[in-house]
Amino acid sequence: MAASRTPSRSIADLATLTPARVALGRCGASLPTRALLDFTLDHARARDAVHAAFDAPAMLAALSGLGLSPLEVASRAVDRANYLRRPDLGRRLNQASVQRLASCGAAPARVAIVVGDGLSAAAVHAHAIPLLRNLLLRLAAAAIEPGEVVLASGARVALGDEIGALLKAAMVVMLIGERPGLSAPDSLGVYVTFAPGIGRTDADRNCVSNIHRRGFGYEEAAFKIAWLIREGLERKTTGVALKDESGDGTPHRITNNSAS
Repeated sequence: MAASRTPSRSIADLATLTPARVALGRCGASLPTRALLDFTLDHARARDAVHAAFDAPAMLAALSGLGLSPLEVASRAVDRANYLRRPDLGRRLNQASVQRLASCGAAPARVAIVVGDGLSAAAVHAHAIPLLRNLLLRLAAAAIEPGEVVLASGARVALGDEIGALLKAAMVVMLIGERPGLSAPDSLGVYVTFAPGIGRTDADRNCVSNIHRRGFGYEEAAFKIAWLIREGLERKTTGVALKDESGDGTPHRITNNSAS
């Protein structure tokens, strides 16, 4: 009996498995019109996401709806154009925010949570609240009570380090809009840093990224983040010294975040 042969697959089949631009075809030396129009639309969406305004009042209200009492701060970037041209300004708090946090009377806590606009306010508007809802439940189950919650405008990832240090938090968890891509203009990232302080680098933190409608679902992302928080506090480290070993306990399944 002849051996069974594996059915042949074409490169076009790959397009059903990834949002990457593969097997687009061609028209002469150019892309087909449909592929070009799709690219132009996605590029426009990414540009719009970068320049979109952050609705801080709406986010403050939504955080309050979760039973939280957020503090509002801002970076040294005076406006969006300044923020985009000077990434360094988004990594430090303005003086008024420094004074607000220093005088807020917050008791030292194990975990401080920061929600920042980052490079995609759309990501924060769409995903921060449902993700936090899932994360807070998992932290409560692990007997980890968050301390202060801070809403930051004009934020880069490192802004969380200064915020965490001022609040005397053992760990800071930063939810922030990621740089928009052509397949996901509203992707949220979460950065976990033990012993936050000015001068920390990306090697000192763990990241769970690609939280969006076609990426990580809220439950799966919250599971990984809660694991990193719990283990980071237990081992007193994050970053390259803390490998994600959440393993088989992760609820692996595709989640439609738009339905949450």
